[in-house]
Amino acid sequence: MTRQGPILTHLDESGKVPRMVDVAEKQITEREAHAQARVRFPPEVARALHDAAFMTTKGAVITVAQVAGVMGVKATSSLIPLCHPLDLSGCAVDIMVEGDEAVIECRVRCTGRTGVEMEALTGASVAALTIYDMCKALTHDMVIRDVRLLGKTGGKRDFGSALPVVAVS
Repeated sequence: MTRQGPILTHLDESGKVPRMVDVAEKQITEREAHAQARVRFPPEVARALHDAAFMTTKGAVITVAQVAGVMGVKATSSLIPLCHPLDLSGCAVDIMVEGDEAVIECRVRCTGRTGVEMEALTGASVAALTIYDMCKALTHDMVIRDVRLLGKTGGKRDFGSALPVVAVS
């Protein structure tokens, strides 16, 4: 039986058995990815968080979420079964508050044979989940939404606009 349509790279030739992609023949390039997630709060909770400078009984919401996002980036290959462990060269998690939403942007960079899209998406997601966890004493009526890749560079093709990452030491 021959397969029709797009080829999924994480499946063997039969299209049935999952596998980690062999990247040995890929070019080593500078690779960057930029992902975003949003956490929407009920308006009254957003006001209370603004008034409290985003401090809750659990601590500084934004700071803790930024650290959690970086930790999520670093743990991606342990969480996503077919991801390669990567030697990361930079990661930045920025969180802006816009009205009743926290907007999380995660940028990741490495020099290697495979991209960092999953790392950026995981970082943004973990930061969003951390915000939820730190604010759930106020409400469970929060919505994590629009987790998406905004851009990537390096490898076969670029997508969107991956903004530069500041290297971390």
